[in-house]
This record gives sequence, C-alpha cells and structure tokens, in this order.
Amino acid sequence: MRRRVLCLAAGILASGLTAAAAEPATDGIADLGSYAARVEIHPFESLTLTDRQFLTGTSEGAQPVTVTGILRIAKVGTERLPTVILMHGSGGLGGNIEFWQRALAARGLSTFALDGFTGRGLTSVNTDQSLLARTNLILDIYRALGVLAKHPRVDPARVAVMGFSRGGQAALYAGLSRFDAAWNRSGITPALYLPVYPDCAIRFRDDTAVVARPIRMFGGGGDDYNPAASCAAYTERLKAAGADVSLTVYPGAQHVFDNPAGPPQPTVAKGAQTVRACAIREEANGVLVAGPNDTPFTYADPCVQRDPHIGSDEAARVAALKSVLDVLNTAFRQH
Repeated sequence: MRRRVLCLAAGILASGLTAAAAEPATDGIADLGSYAARVEIHPFESLTLTDRQFLTGTSEGAQPVTVTGILRIAKVGTERLPTVILMHGSGGLGGNIEFWQRALAARGLSTFALDGFTGRGLTSVNTDQSLLARTNLILDIYRALGVLAKHPRVDPARVAVMGFSRGGQAALYAGLSRFDAAWNRSGITPALYLPVYPDCAIRFRDDTAVVARPIRMFGGGGDDYNPAASCAAYTERLKAAGADVSLTVYPGAQHVFDNPAGPPQPTVAKGAQTVRACAIREEANGVLVAGPNDTPFTYADPCVQRDPHIGSDEAARVAALKSVLDVLNTAFRQH
C-alpha cells in the first residue's frame, strides 16, 4: 500500500511539469526538459549467485534478494511507450544514470533504472569487486524484463538494455543466446543492447552466439579502467560470426565520460580494481580461469590492478547521446 501511495504522489507532483517534459531539449545537456510524467518504484525478486551457478544454469543454494527499479514514464496517457533499462556500474546509481534518465525522458523514452546493490547490502564494489559476482547483474536485467513485460505503459516490443562499466558488461552479455535461454523468462527479447564502456575481459563459452538483435557499444579512447581495445577485439569476433555489432570510441574520453557530475579532468579512482591486464575465460564446468596455468580467477590475482582513472567529457557525452538516440530510433522503428 505504501508503495502505491508513493507512486501516486510522484505522479501528482510530476503532472504539473508535463508541458515542460514535452518540450524538446535544446542541446541534450543544459536543457533536458527532463521531468517524467510519472515515477514508480518497483521492487522485484532476483537471486544472488556465484558466477559458476549462473554459468551452469543452476540456482540451488542461491540467496533470494529483492532488488529495485525506478520506472520513469515519459508521457502522460495510456499508450505503451518505448523503455530503456539502465544498469549501473561498480559505484552504483550515480550522475550518469540520472543524465540518461533525463535525456531520454526529454525524447519521450521511458527508463527503468535498476539498483542491483542496495537490496544486497552494498553501495559500491569499486575497491573490492569480489563482493558480488558479475553475472548477478545479468540476471537482474532478465528479472527486470519480467517486470516490464507486465506493465501497461511499456511496449514490450520496444525495450532496450543499456548498461555502464560493470553494468555495461551485463548489458553486453545479456545478449548471449546461451544466457538468454537459461535465465530470461520474461518473454521479451530486447530490441537493442547498448553497453557503455563495458568490461570485455572475460571470454565466455559460445560468446559469439548472440540473439538476433543489434549490439552498439561505446567506449573512451583514454579509458584505462575498461580499455576499449579488449572490446574492439570482441567486436571483431562477433562480426566474424555474423552479429550486428559496432563499437564507437570517443578519442581521449575517460571512463564514465558521460557523467556530468564527474571530475572534469582525469582523476585517479583511488583503490578501484581493474582487470584490464587479465585474460579471463570460462571453462566447460563454469569456472572462470586466468593466467598461464589457467588457475581459477580471483581478485587477488597479480593481473588485477588498481587506481585507474575516471573523468567527465562533455563533447563525448553529447556525441554519445546523439548516437544512442539515433540507434534507439532505428531499432524501435523496426518493432
């Protein structure tokens, strides 16, 4: 009951701003015209798994968890709207998520921003990535699709998945046919996958077999957290397998270049872990291994480094927004 009251209050508060939300943004940054017509908070059930459990398709012994999504409905009315899932990175929900919520709302696109941390007792895993197995965020995306499939204001044929850093990795690999078949029970196949500066350091089994939907990756040329080079190599492997995939790299842009609240100059993310020097792959039994002896990977491995950089970049942010809007319009017109 409390949730319904909160959602109603949010809708009433936002209703007076409908005219502003309907006006087009001028530059996508300063004047976003970004107020949602309605905001709803949706708790939903997921699991906390080990990577091995996820990779072998078993949930025995997994811990049930309630995670949350913030659904911002872009327009008043009853029509079903295109909706973009937003999956955060290792620092949790931040300024970059808010930027995309507002920018997409200004163009009539609803968003469903997921919080995969709070329900698990986490706020950030930047300095200890072992606190949560990475594949959990993929499962959260699939469970979020189940929420959207039942919502009367969501067009299930026009749902896209967008993620950032660790969440970008989740958005990227949510498109693997094997994972989709094992875990996606929503009935929705996203129209588009949009990984932004994802970690492409893990080579999963059958990772060139993807669902028949476009993948559009975006990265920074100056990113030493999740270097774009590893994603470029994966992009080429996907293309060779016939996937509809592209990678756009913005010269000099740092990790989290799309965050307007980020530091304007490259700044050390003190203590943050990066696997940029690791070559991780999945064995047939669902174990992730690394190193010359293919030993089970842990974040204590010598390939794991610290203190990468982050930085905001307005030019890259504006360019990424334009590109994302273009590919969303193309993908949604086809469904």
